[in-house]
Amino acid sequence: MIEQASIAFATLFATIGPIDLGAVYAGLTGSMSVKQKKAIAIKGTLIGALILLIFALAGKGLLHFFGISLPALRTSGGILLLLIGIDMVFARDSGATSMTDDEDREAHEKTDIAVFPIATPLIAGPGAMGAVMLLMAQADGNMTHQLIVILALFLNLALALACLLLAGKLQRLLGVMGVQVITRVMGVLLSALAVQFIFDGILQSGLILR
Repeated sequence: MIEQASIAFATLFATIGPIDLGAVYAGLTGSMSVKQKKAIAIKGTLIGALILLIFALAGKGLLHFFGISLPALRTSGGILLLLIGIDMVFARDSGATSMTDDEDREAHEKTDIAVFPIATPLIAGPGAMGAVMLLMAQADGNMTHQLIVILALFLNLALALACLLLAGKLQRLLGVMGVQVITRVMGVLLSALAVQFIFDGILQSGLILR
């Protein structure tokens, strides 16, 4: 149970990226009042939470609808998480956990950035959506493990909200170097978890005999 909780928390922490989220938020809301920043942070986190919760609870139905097997999800999800982990280690931006240049320009032109880009793609991006579906699928049939995944999700969302509310202070405290160090460490851990997901998916597919 502890291992399941650790994997769920680390995977979602790496794909949601609360600390990176806070750093980006500080840049996007630099000219806003404290009241505006707080309102956008709460609204964006709630919407992002709703999106991820839908994917967590309805993920199994989506898999059945599209005829996707659990081994296929584990393998493809592992590949996606591995790519994200590699980008984190080498400090590269990817559309799975951050904004593209076009999205960044559009975000700076908006007055209400709660839905875009805070809720999605920064909180509920492709990486986080894929991760929460994969973790819930891994725990299929085990209500305790599924509850652990949901709790890990909400804990990461709470951390994300805290980082948004304290974005300016967090940025000054950690600095660019501190944020990059944390991101790289989480990238290494996420890459290792991703490879394990790939191994499990290939093994359970029956393509390779034990």
